[in-house]
Amino acid sequence: MKILLVEDEVNIASFIERGLRESGHEVVVAYDGAAGWERIREERFQLLIVDVIMPRMNGLELCGKYRAAYGYASPVIMLTALGTTDDIVKGLEAGADDYLVKPFSFAELEARIQALLRRTKTGSTSPVLTCGDLVLETENHRAVRGGIPIDLTVREYRLLEYLMANQGTALTRQNIIKQVWDKEADRNMNIVDVYVNYLRTKIDKGFATKLIHTVSGTGYRMEATGHG
Repeated sequence: MKILLVEDEVNIASFIERGLRESGHEVVVAYDGAAGWERIREERFQLLIVDVIMPRMNGLELCGKYRAAYGYASPVIMLTALGTTDDIVKGLEAGADDYLVKPFSFAELEARIQALLRRTKTGSTSPVLTCGDLVLETENHRAVRGGIPIDLTVREYRLLEYLMANQGTALTRQNIIKQVWDKEADRNMNIVDVYVNYLRTKIDKGFATKLIHTVSGTGYRMEATGHG
């Protein structure tokens, strides 16, 4: 599993990173909230472990920003020295899935990670991908943006699901072809541009915030920001 650890206390970050790596996880470490946000924008992570009190951007702000841009596809565990009920509620309201109060043992952190993984795999609720106000229900192939249902063809749905599952990442046309189309389409990269335009007409037209962005010289990126 690829994990982003955002923790400004170097000793604690080193302790957690070492334990995660020994457990077989791939770990990227950032030492403040703003640096963590930059890594999120550059890479896709399956789990975030985020400290609450940090310079430049605190953990609550980072978690809220992450949820607004990338939805709930990946769990977030919050770490804090503050253990009151109000603090825990604030973390959960910001979009955290779980909350650990310092000091804690690594065994407890690993147990929380495994519990979140089991919950994700069992799919106790219908899997849902979100990007800003766009919601994609993957079990029934239903898309809704701003409360408005969006009709998608099979190919449009597959393309949208791939973009949303990898949002924040610049995806090449070659990768999109490989994941969304059959092999016979390999030589026709223009088909990607055609279907992206179809999607833009359906999910971006009429909305102030554009979700599908062109990455010059590369391909496309899906993200709930105003740039691109």
